[in-house]
Amino acid sequence: MSLLNQIQTPQDLKRLSMPELEQLTAELRQFLIDSVLKSGGHFASGLGVIELTVALHYVFDAPNDAIIWDVGHQAYPHKILTERREQLNTIRQKNGLKPFPCPKESRYDAFTVGHSSTSVSAALGMSIANQLLHNPHHAVAVIGDGALTAGMAFEALNHAGAIKADMLVILNDNNMSISPNVGALSNMLTKTLSNPILQSLRTESKRLIEKLPLPHALELAKRTEEQIKSMVAGDGGLFEALDFQYFGPVNGHDLPSLIAILNNLKQKRGPKLLHLITQKGKGYTLAESAPIKFHAVSAPATPKPVEAKPKTYTQIFSQWICDAAARDHKVVAITPAMREGSGLVEFEQRFPKRFFDVAIAEQHAVTIAAGMQMKGLKPVVAIYSTFLQRGYDQLIHDVALQDLPIVFAIDRAGVVGPDGPTHIGAFDLAYLRIIPNMVVMAPSDENEQYHMLNLALTIDHPTAVRYPRGSAQGVALTETSDITFGKGRTIRSGHTIAIFATGTLLHVAKHAAEVLNATLIDLRFVKPLDQALILEAAKTHDYLISIEDGVVTGGVGSAILELLAQHFIYKPFKAFGLPDEFLEHGERNEVLEMVRLTDECFLEDIQAFVEQVKLA
Repeated sequence: MSLLNQIQTPQDLKRLSMPELEQLTAELRQFLIDSVLKSGGHFASGLGVIELTVALHYVFDAPNDAIIWDVGHQAYPHKILTERREQLNTIRQKNGLKPFPCPKESRYDAFTVGHSSTSVSAALGMSIANQLLHNPHHAVAVIGDGALTAGMAFEALNHAGAIKADMLVILNDNNMSISPNVGALSNMLTKTLSNPILQSLRTESKRLIEKLPLPHALELAKRTEEQIKSMVAGDGGLFEALDFQYFGPVNGHDLPSLIAILNNLKQKRGPKLLHLITQKGKGYTLAESAPIKFHAVSAPATPKPVEAKPKTYTQIFSQWICDAAARDHKVVAITPAMREGSGLVEFEQRFPKRFFDVAIAEQHAVTIAAGMQMKGLKPVVAIYSTFLQRGYDQLIHDVALQDLPIVFAIDRAGVVGPDGPTHIGAFDLAYLRIIPNMVVMAPSDENEQYHMLNLALTIDHPTAVRYPRGSAQGVALTETSDITFGKGRTIRSGHTIAIFATGTLLHVAKHAAEVLNATLIDLRFVKPLDQALILEAAKTHDYLISIEDGVVTGGVGSAILELLAQHFIYKPFKAFGLPDEFLEHGERNEVLEMVRLTDECFLEDIQAFVEQVKLA
């Protein structure tokens, strides 16, 4: 009889025996494999925390006790055990389960995640609130070894240790192999060290040693204990220097030991860090051997005739940066842990000494580029739009303020699809255009993208080239280009209506322009705008339209309106783009349809706008 089908809430776990809990972990792992391989979604990370998820919900009392998963890739097993098992096959789909934990979706999700390295700060805040409000509940942060590389995590650890916060940080370390002998010894040691009886004995021993006449007796005892722990238990010195009580490393797949250790740590006061060794993709052989490849999987596609698809914008960037590096030995590439996602695998293979993966540290990625540039290199920072937000202060203070010519290749700009609101690249056009010295370009196809990147390397200012996720337009790359700094181009000339298009939504605007016999302009540059081209079109047309794959608030449409107002041009104007809200997940085409940025929707809305103006 299936145990998993009997688990509706975490409370149901608490009535199971240890053999039943171990059976449950096997069923949970198989359910995750079967479900995600059918529906698609994040895969290997969840398989690595099956035992930990069961142990946490067995020992702690969610949702009263806050369990924060950092990042949410690990949280699929948590979703399954917290009233969402039947909906897991809808994850990342329109109107389905959200891709990451979100309190709006479930009371068991303690904090919204998506960007990494936030869990320790959030858990610390909750711990402080528990103390001030005399709340007896617990705060637990589960942070992956990759997420621990970000400075924010260490800032929180430093603060938590300084104020002796009552919280537990679990370091899920899946980047190391597990030796059975060392793992068993570590489990035994940590189980012993975390035992409240031994903790009491250590306290009494300390009092006794302090009374001994031997000089430096207490210091000698402490040093002896630390040497033994270091020799047997691993590298806890860093965390203990931050005033955390360190326990581990422990085999994160040994369920009985995990439950015993967590029960012990639940009784201990102060900041604690439990170091687990887990295997990403555990239980699925292909994912165990290739965890990066199986970080996420796609749903099986319905068989269709094989069609040649255009390259993606990411692949075009990959081709460009390898070409640029081959021409110029000063070109270097920087990524904050997005080597595969940003298209830098080939670059690393061909130019390993000029490739720098700085881990999940976006702020550092921006400022290290500034240091490189000031000593003569030509850094290219390959980064997702949503992640550049995390380096915004550095972009302003360390790059733009010094007017350093650094290229920012911004992937996943605009609507990204299944990863939802935490990953949408909606804001870059608005937040970049307000920064002095910045140059911002938005290509409408892959040929423009390639040549804009070439141009970016020659511009003596910080320059961003932003492009979306997914397949490009299928346009052939040309050897030469007509792109001129700060200039747009007129695609077609018409009457009455002028449409200013930014980026790849030019292809949506083309349909409307043809039907309405409108003038269509590819802006190319968001900053600086082609003022002469815009002003001329504004003077010779009755209705002005802009379209962009970014938020309308403060975006390109706002920039055009500012320009028109400065020149006392007041004509009917409508800006189309993403609304002033966080958009839910779905496939890119579904989200674009939802916000009416498709061919027919855009045409209908222009027609409605013109009619509305006529009736006013």
